[in-house]
Amino acid sequence: MKRRLLSAIIFAAFLGLEIWIALYVHDRIVRPYIGDVLVVICIYFLARTVDARTRLLSIPVTIFAFCVEAVQLTGVSEIIPEPFSTIVGGTFDPADLLCYLAGGVVCFIIDKKFYLGCTEPK
Repeated sequence: MKRRLLSAIIFAAFLGLEIWIALYVHDRIVRPYIGDVLVVICIYFLARTVDARTRLLSIPVTIFAFCVEAVQLTGVSEIIPEPFSTIVGGTFDPADLLCYLAGGVVCFIIDKKFYLGCTEPK
């Protein structure tokens, strides 16, 4: 239970940071690039809150982020209703994939350091 609670607290902190970036940071580096790295980490800790036992949760979280970008590429995000279209985003950018990969690598390192061999009960 301690790991789930800690993951929930870290998720809330990253979510707050992401919201702050979305509302107040209007630059060419932090919002488009750092924000994309952080969003993968944020989703990772949300997933960790739900599932504290999966050993390499970073991999499906990174694949999920890539799938979201694929939705942008196909244009499907233009026909889905709000607030989902805002969450998914509307513009495909290959640089986003690199940012998601960087976030996934950070999550993979967290997995290796803290979650491999995790025996916490559900």
